[in-house]
Amino acid sequence: MANLEGIDVAPVSAWLEANIDGARGPFEFAFISGGRSNLTFAVTDADRRRLVLRRPPMSHVLATAHDMAREHRIISALQGTAVPVPRTLGFCEDQSVNGRPFYVMDFVEGHVLRTPQLIEDHLDAAARTSAGHDLVDVLVEIHAVDPDAVGLGDLGRPQGYIERQLKRWYGQFQGSQQQMRDAGSGRPAPAVDEAHALLAASVPEQTEVTIAHGDYRLDNTVVGGDGRIRAVLDWELCTLGDPLADLGTLLVYYSQPPGFPAAAELVERYREKSGRDTANLDYYTAFGHWRLACIVEGVYARYAAGAMGEDGKKGAEMFGSQTIHRAELALKILKGTTKR
Repeated sequence: MANLEGIDVAPVSAWLEANIDGARGPFEFAFISGGRSNLTFAVTDADRRRLVLRRPPMSHVLATAHDMAREHRIISALQGTAVPVPRTLGFCEDQSVNGRPFYVMDFVEGHVLRTPQLIEDHLDAAARTSAGHDLVDVLVEIHAVDPDAVGLGDLGRPQGYIERQLKRWYGQFQGSQQQMRDAGSGRPAPAVDEAHALLAASVPEQTEVTIAHGDYRLDNTVVGGDGRIRAVLDWELCTLGDPLADLGTLLVYYSQPPGFPAAAELVERYREKSGRDTANLDYYTAFGHWRLACIVEGVYARYAAGAMGEDGKKGAEMFGSQTIHRAELALKILKGTTKR
């Protein structure tokens, strides 16, 4: 089989046979998702057993991002808890095998519901309600895990989560702006600066520390036909932090797909099941919009600079406008002119 971008078939196949119990070649590799984040591949062995391989993106890898060992460690630690995660099978740190470290886990049957059409295709009315409720219930379970009890007590600094996040993402935003100035492209995005100032001036007191997924949303889960979440994926941004930041992130991405509960119902369900006060949730939702603006600005910078080729340059304007849109949403919430 010819190499697939991101997979050096011969050495990866040899590693799989040597390190994954029962795996037998030849293997078939198929790209599932990724590009600006970690790359995910489906692997099918000679016995039609399916596995999943995760590796960093092919380019634009930050020194502190895309840490395969860390992601593998988190998912491994959560096995045996009430949090549904795939079973990890092996980790390869030898970069001579595939150019970057990677890890392998079981393939979880189900659906990654990225679009309304996929929801309509795979979930009936009852399952859609169940999926909305389970999305909250699983988040509550993530936040109920004792980090020390599962060996993740040193995953991150326990206090000052939002302050560190503000510093990290604002630094990346400023770096993206400088990158575009150096390339003679880009434009100012003052809404991002203004929202950052307001967020930094009004950080709620962090009253507890939990495992924080960092990117919790419907399309980062595998959902069964019954609407139950079978696995939570993409733990790349996970650390110790403020649990309400995860709930805010969920609301940022939640567009209430057809047949799903309203956002307000999800918030109330989380409040009841977790026992947490959600009075400051607007702040965390504004933070989620602002953080997404900073992330998208990085994508815009790469596209505008031509790193994604000529087709990327054509699509740069869309990402640039998304940065402004998300920052303005954050400002509206922070200024009290709109709700979540």
